Amino acid sequence: MQATLSEQELVRREKLKEIKALGIDPYPAPLFEITHTAKQIKEEYTEETAEQFKKVSIAGRIMGVRDMGKANFGVLQDMTGKIQIYIKRDEICPGEDKTMYNTVWKKLLDIGDIIGVKGFAFITKTGETSIHVEEFVLLTKSLHPLPVIKEKDGEVFDAVTDLEFKYRQRYADLIVNPGVRDTFIKITKMKNAIRSFLNERGALEVDTPVLQSIPGGATARPFITHHNALDMPLYLRIANELYLKRLIVGGFEWVYEFSRNFRNEGMDRTHNPEFTILEFYVAYKDYLWMMETTEQLLERTAIATNGSSTATVNGVDIDFKAPYKRISIYDAIKEHTGIDISEMDEDGLRGVCKQLHIDTDPSMGKGKLIDELFGGKCEKHYIQPTFIIDYPIEMSPLTKKHREKAGLVERFELIINGKEIANAYSELNDPIDQRERFEDQVKLMERGDEEAMFIDYDFLRALEYGMPPTAGIGFGIERLAMLLTGQVSIQDVLLFPQMRAEK
Repeated sequence: MQATLSEQELVRREKLKEIKALGIDPYPAPLFEITHTAKQIKEEYTEETAEQFKKVSIAGRIMGVRDMGKANFGVLQDMTGKIQIYIKRDEICPGEDKTMYNTVWKKLLDIGDIIGVKGFAFITKTGETSIHVEEFVLLTKSLHPLPVIKEKDGEVFDAVTDLEFKYRQRYADLIVNPGVRDTFIKITKMKNAIRSFLNERGALEVDTPVLQSIPGGATARPFITHHNALDMPLYLRIANELYLKRLIVGGFEWVYEFSRNFRNEGMDRTHNPEFTILEFYVAYKDYLWMMETTEQLLERTAIATNGSSTATVNGVDIDFKAPYKRISIYDAIKEHTGIDISEMDEDGLRGVCKQLHIDTDPSMGKGKLIDELFGGKCEKHYIQPTFIIDYPIEMSPLTKKHREKAGLVERFELIINGKEIANAYSELNDPIDQRERFEDQVKLMERGDEEAMFIDYDFLRALEYGMPPTAGIGFGIERLAMLLTGQVSIQDVLLFPQMRAEK
């Protein structure tokens, strides 16, 4: 149902009618030739380059107007930023008919309307690079008023901060808060840098199914749907790992995917039910090689995103320059709790959790209990990039057994600013061992663990054809974006975060 219109919305609709009555199309065909951007004019215009800016054509949104009678100053905002425009009545309307200035410009246009202007660049007496408008055209009439922000000397000091507005009406947030737009431009630079790094090394970008008959590759609760034509349940993918490994079996030696994943779990400042994971798998490599590659990738990506290997989050400088600290998960737990759990069974671990006031439930096996211990007592302490390595086998059903240490696997998690950013293995390629690990997961599922893995029989069949020794990794792209853009909530690096239904 249409909400009751505000007074401003009603006024704008009346203006729309008047514009149409003048024979002006408020939503004309989209072609408007743009020759320059606001940023380009402001950065490149000088007395020496003035000849290049004698004819400029630019389009954008009106963000402010100062009425000076027969002349006006306005502010136009395009994708690159804001620029001042100067409009003089007798130049816009050189003849007797002053309608375009007196009526359209001064009475019928509003903040938020999109116009195209043509004219020439100049510098005002106060030293501000501006556009002297010789012609303007209405390209879009805005019917909903923008939130009011306060700005002085180009600096916003009263931006819109209401989270309900920001996340639900991201389109308006992007208009009025330029810093938000800059964040998402940085995220695009980050993704492009990752792609360049991988492509230069011969990696192949691929796409794998989002709808899956088995939600494999991770321990998480899936979203379930139903395919009518096939009359079968399907799951939104929780990970793309098992499909990428199938491609390694098929003969590709380095594949990667930016995978949109879905997990039907809680939401907080670092979790959203829909998120992006970068996973890549490389044949004939191991987790030690993957640690070095991860360091190189992240250092280069940080520099490409921010111009420096350092990013600042909540006033803390985080340095992505290689190399990173390495510590085993058992040593990390001992360091922060004083307890050596390396030889403990499930009952012993449950007792330690109780002693340290960590909540558990009967569905949790040994791996889950260790995970809770590390998450509750250790993870928050690792602010600078740190590899937590050599996990117990119970925590890692898809990982190759450690070549030297019994009961462990060749796995690492990269922790930065107290959160997991990446998870990597020397991949398990023994099909018999993998089947046994899957069967152990089924036992956990029978105990009530909703995040335990299903058995993927087709993946087991693929392994039986033979998968070469392989290293694999998954990066949480939104979490990495939070670090590189200095954001503290995942919602601030998602253009359209999940929200409750609007009332």
